[in-house]
Amino acid sequence: MTQAIRFHQIGGPEVLRLEDVVTGEPGSGEVRVRHHAIGLNFADTYYRTGLYPVPLPNGMGVEAAGVVEAIGDDVTGVEPGDRVTYTYTGSPLGAYSTDFVLPARHLIALPDEISFETAAACTMRGLTAAYLMRRIHQYREGDTILLHAAAGGVGLIVAQWAKLLGLTVIGTVSTEHKAEVARAHGVDHIVYYRDEDTAARVREITGGAGVPVVLDSIGKTTYETSLDCLARRGLLVCFGTSSGPIPPIDPMQLAIKGSLFVTRPGLADYIADPAERAELAGELFGHIAEGRIRVRVGQTYPLADAARAHAELESGLLTGSSILTV
Repeated sequence: MTQAIRFHQIGGPEVLRLEDVVTGEPGSGEVRVRHHAIGLNFADTYYRTGLYPVPLPNGMGVEAAGVVEAIGDDVTGVEPGDRVTYTYTGSPLGAYSTDFVLPARHLIALPDEISFETAAACTMRGLTAAYLMRRIHQYREGDTILLHAAAGGVGLIVAQWAKLLGLTVIGTVSTEHKAEVARAHGVDHIVYYRDEDTAARVREITGGAGVPVVLDSIGKTTYETSLDCLARRGLLVCFGTSSGPIPPIDPMQLAIKGSLFVTRPGLADYIADPAERAELAGELFGHIAEGRIRVRVGQTYPLADAARAHAELESGLLTGSSILTV
């Protein structure tokens, strides 16, 4: 019998329940994966609260790592016993479980050098960092970027990757503890966004020029500030909305502030092509295996404690990546 976290109504963390469910056998094009570690992502809370509507009752989670137990018809390139990881967006939800049946097309081969815990902590975050660093902009060595939530799971990977590219990183954090973590992972300049004027500090650090790129996973509360941090013809990358959706964009304001660019990318569009996904994953896992990028697993929770994990995730006090274990 499979154990899975499910929710029957939208609401706070308390709506998450650990239940016994029947997984069944994989159908055509599907596999069953026995999970060892499960990724905990802020986007998971959007399904729970109804921001991303799904039919109810439903499972929870879109990222995990484990071993293939069974394969259905028309599945190629993967066999029972293979170590795999996966991440995807949308349906089917259900990664918060001991095992799960899902389409085989989502699987990514997991190198022996990468533990299940590391994979669960970095597959979604690491692939996000990969497209931010390798696809979203043509960075030049010596560029300075602004990274919001610098001590978060994505932030810590981005900061290290940025250093590999020869970039200077300005990172925003809320506490001294988070500042210490961010510095240890390559952030050069810290801005305490609750106590400082972020735009003024960025201008001070850059000699008044601003930065060519802002990487913003916060959304609503940082959007205007992010625009004010950009250099002329700079790019704002809004890749997350932990504080809520960004407001409607006024094109004239972009012109007034320096002919700025704004993009709202989604991971799904950067891993939809299997070859591109494999290339990004290969580069990510290569950096991790060789020690060039360290993945910080800041918090680990048993599967049964998913509600507590969600509550602490939403508190804004966590650092690094969080995972569930089974």
